[in-house]
Amino acid sequence: IDKLMNHIVLVGRLTKDPENIKLQSGKIVSNVILAVPRSYKNENGEYETDEKRINAEDVCMNFKDSGVLFMGKQDSMEEKLWKTAIKLRGSVEASEYKHIVLGLIFLKYAGDKFEQQQNKLISEGKEKYIDIPEFYSKDNIFFLPENTRWSYIIDNAKQDNITTILDTAFADIEKKNKSLRGALPSNYYTRLDLEKKKLTSLLDVINSIDTTDDTEQDIIGRVYEYFLGQFAIKEGKGKGEFYTPKSVVSLIAEIIEPYDGTIYDPCCGSGGMFVQSLKFIKSHQGNTKNVSVYGQENVSTTRKLALMNLAIRGISADLGKKAADTFFDDQHIDKRFDYIMANPPFNISDWREENELITDYRWNGYDVPPTSNANYAWILHILSKLSENGIGGIILANGSLNTSDTKEYNIRKTLIENNLIEAILVLPAKLFYSTNISVTLWILNKNKKQRSIVKNNKIINF
Repeated sequence: IDKLMNHIVLVGRLTKDPENIKLQSGKIVSNVILAVPRSYKNENGEYETDEKRINAEDVCMNFKDSGVLFMGKQDSMEEKLWKTAIKLRGSVEASEYKHIVLGLIFLKYAGDKFEQQQNKLISEGKEKYIDIPEFYSKDNIFFLPENTRWSYIIDNAKQDNITTILDTAFADIEKKNKSLRGALPSNYYTRLDLEKKKLTSLLDVINSIDTTDDTEQDIIGRVYEYFLGQFAIKEGKGKGEFYTPKSVVSLIAEIIEPYDGTIYDPCCGSGGMFVQSLKFIKSHQGNTKNVSVYGQENVSTTRKLALMNLAIRGISADLGKKAADTFFDDQHIDKRFDYIMANPPFNISDWREENELITDYRWNGYDVPPTSNANYAWILHILSKLSENGIGGIILANGSLNTSDTKEYNIRKTLIENNLIEAILVLPAKLFYSTNISVTLWILNKNKKQRSIVKNNKIINF
């Protein structure tokens, strides 16, 4: 295919459905493409391109389910998954697509890694160890009982009880792998009552993905980000979940430099802040073992996704005992952190009742944040969680800079008087899938005194 792709160019599809054409192989073709050579052999036997004859770009090839070769623009992995997922409409809400797809991608990813490790053991003459979990966990690979492996799932994809098979697989994987306890869907697919034909079609698409090519171990993050974007387009801005673009997370990491100590995200979503922070450490030749990760997430399905996302990368994290509201049920109430990175939901109103959290310790020395907007409640929560020399980066809506609300004005004034604001950066608009508004990055610093410290074996001057 690679050789053919270099020498064939798509001219056009026949405008009318052609009659079935029988090839010499006996296959029936009903999807006919008209093509001409992209290049030809010259008298020296070398290929040359006739630029006058063709002018085409991005010509790709694929195989249809029938195995017949056809040509056209190739969809990305994310596009294929989305197009298949939207066929589930009617059975489930659009906001649910990502959880359905990402759970199955996890099974495929874990299955591919397991099979890869199993083949490696066999090639090294260690066949007698292929059923011993420790020979997988030592390389950060999940041990999979036979009924949970992707090959078994695909072999049974057309069975009437496929949803039960999937739910059983997730449960059994959790039992065998402590790092996944509470991370995987629980009796999820059976409860959805999906149409079997549509679910089978989705499994077929996922089966075509080679997750071993995912050297960055970012397949879940990529699909999650894409699906949130598509949902925002479909349902309108502001209706999707909040996802922090990698570029923004990288900016925060480059500023606060979380090389060692504790990192905390009070609204961690799918765990993207943690993933990018550890990538930052590795890219600067730091040691990720010097960092401990803590977080909290209010939505149970998203918390599971975060645990799954971190587990496949071997990142150990404490996300609390359960999904919970950070303001009303702080899962790390007695802890303080060296670095805090957060992208809380923008401008959330009615986040508490008028008579709730009035005397909360987090507001000590400040006005109580108004019920009309949680932005300054997030700022004060983060300040309360910073250690003595802690630094935090928090994304907020631009309106936080000039709000006329008296309480918010007084809080902002006191923050400046207490010398806790290191910097505020105004970022461009349209960075986020879920909103078009421009945002600001606030850098909070509990210790702005001039000093020198050692970070990542380098002297940093403050």
